[in-house]
Amino acid sequence: MTVSVDVTRETDSRAAGWTLAAVAIATFMLMLDLTVVNVALSDIRATFDSSFTELQWILDAYALGLATVLLAAGSLADRIGRRRVFQYGMVVFTLASLTCGLAGSDTVLIGARFVQGLGGAVLFAVGPALLGHEFRGKDRGRAFGVFGAVVGLAIAFGPLIGGVLTETWNWRWIFLVNVPFAVVALLIGRQRMRESSEKDAPRVDWFGMLTFSSALFLLVFGLMRGGTHGWTSVPVVGSFFATVGLLVVFVVIERRRGTDAMVDLSLLRNRTFNGLSIVATLSAMSVMPALFLLISYVRNVLSYTAFDSGIRFLPLTLTLFAAAVVAGILTARADPGLLVGASQLFIAAGLVAVLWVDASSEWTALIPSMLLIGFGMGLFNPPRAAIAIAVVTPDKAGMASGINETMQQAGMAIGVAALGSVFHSRVETAFHATEVAGLLGARADEAAQATAVGAGQQVIDAVPTPLAAAVADAVRGSFIAGLHEVLIGAAVVAGVAGIVALLSIRRQDLDVNALAAPGVPIEDYDERPVNG
Repeated sequence: MTVSVDVTRETDSRAAGWTLAAVAIATFMLMLDLTVVNVALSDIRATFDSSFTELQWILDAYALGLATVLLAAGSLADRIGRRRVFQYGMVVFTLASLTCGLAGSDTVLIGARFVQGLGGAVLFAVGPALLGHEFRGKDRGRAFGVFGAVVGLAIAFGPLIGGVLTETWNWRWIFLVNVPFAVVALLIGRQRMRESSEKDAPRVDWFGMLTFSSALFLLVFGLMRGGTHGWTSVPVVGSFFATVGLLVVFVVIERRRGTDAMVDLSLLRNRTFNGLSIVATLSAMSVMPALFLLISYVRNVLSYTAFDSGIRFLPLTLTLFAAAVVAGILTARADPGLLVGASQLFIAAGLVAVLWVDASSEWTALIPSMLLIGFGMGLFNPPRAAIAIAVVTPDKAGMASGINETMQQAGMAIGVAALGSVFHSRVETAFHATEVAGLLGARADEAAQATAVGAGQQVIDAVPTPLAAAVADAVRGSFIAGLHEVLIGAAVVAGVAGIVALLSIRRQDLDVNALAAPGVPIEDYDERPVNG
C-alpha cells in the first residue's frame, strides 16, 4: 500500500486553532472524568453506602462506555462528518454529566457514568481525526503535543480538581462542572469548526459494535466477580467462555463485511499497528488501577482530605505535564518506538519504587514513584495519539484512532476490574492474618472489607480505645500488603508493554506527513510505502 502525501494544503491557522481549542476542551473534560472521581469515592461511598464492587463499577462503567462505541464513532465520523459527530457526542456527554451530578443512588450514577462514557468515546475518537485533518507537517506534531499535554494535565490534575470541588461544594460538582465548559465547546464547534469526512469511508458496523462491547462487558464482569465469587464459579467461568465466543463472532462479522468492517483486519498485518494496540492496552491496565489505589492510599490510609490528597500528587502532575510538552516536540523527531517503549519502562520503574513504602511511611515516600510514573505517562500520550493515525491512510484515520482509544479504555476497564479484585482479596487475607482479626472475632470480616474499600478509619473509630492503635496498624499494614502485590503485577505489565513497543513500533510503517522529519520539507516525500 502507498500513501500519497498532500503537499498542496497548508494548515489554516484560524480554523485549526478553533478546532484545537474545541478538541482540547472536550478532551480535558472526558479525561478528567477518568481520575477526578478517585478522590471523591470516599464521599460517594458515604452518600450511598456503596460496596467496593460498586465503587469499581463507578470507575469501570465510564471506561466501558468509552470502549463500547469508540470503534463505531470513528467510522461514523469518517462517513457522515467529524464535526457533526463531535457535536452529537458533546450533547450526550453533557446530559450524562448532569445526570451524574443529580443521581439519587449509586445505581443511577453507574448508569449515567456509562452513558457519559458513550459520549466521551465519540469525542475522544473524533478529536485526533479532526486534528489530523486540520494540521499538517510540524504543525501536526505541535498540535498533538498540545493534545497529549491536555490528556496528561486532565489525568494528573484530576485528583487536585476533584479535591477542590469536593471540599468547596460536594462530590456532585465533579460532574456538574462539565456542563458550562461543554456549552462553550458546542458553540465553538457550531460556529468555527470546519466539517470533514471521507466519501469512501465504511458504513457503521452496528453488529460488530454490539458483539465487541458485549464481550468486553462480560470480561470485566467476570474479572470483578472472580475475587468474590471464586474464579471457578459458574457465573465467572460462563462470562469468560461467553467473552471468547462473542469475540469469535466479532471476527467472523468483520471478515464478512470486508471493506465495510468496523475493524479493517488487514491492519493486523502491520506490526506497528499491532504493537501500538497492545501497548495502549497494557499501559492502561497497569497505570490506571495503580493511580486509583495510590490515591485511595493517600486519601483513606494516610487520612488526607480530598484537597490535600490532590496537592500531594503535584509531583506526578507537574512531571507529567513537562514530559508531555517534551514528547510533543520529540514526536516528529525521535524514533517513535523508542519514545513509547521508554515511557512504559519509566512507568514500570515508578510502580516498583512503591515497594519502598511501608506501613510507617509518610506520603513523601511516594515522591520518587510519582516522578517516574508522571514522566512515563507524559512521554506516552503525544506519540501514541500521533502514531495511531499515522499508521493508516487518511480515510481510515477515524477507525485507527478509535481502535487505539478502544484498546486503551478496554485496558483500563480490565485493569481496574482484575487488579481491583486481586487487591480486595489480598487486603482481606492480610487483615485476617493479623492478631487484631482474632480479637475482633465476628467483626473481623466486616473490618477487612471496610479496609479494602477505604473505610479503615471507620473501623478504627468503632473499636474500644485500647484496641485502636493495634487496629490502625492492621488497617495500614493490610492495605500496604495489597498495594504492593498489585503494583508488582502492574509493573510487570508495564515492562512487557515497553518491550513490545521497542520491538514492534517502526517509523517506516508511518505516514511521513503525520510524523515529518525535522528540517526536511514535506515536498521531498512524494510518496512512501506503508509496510504491512
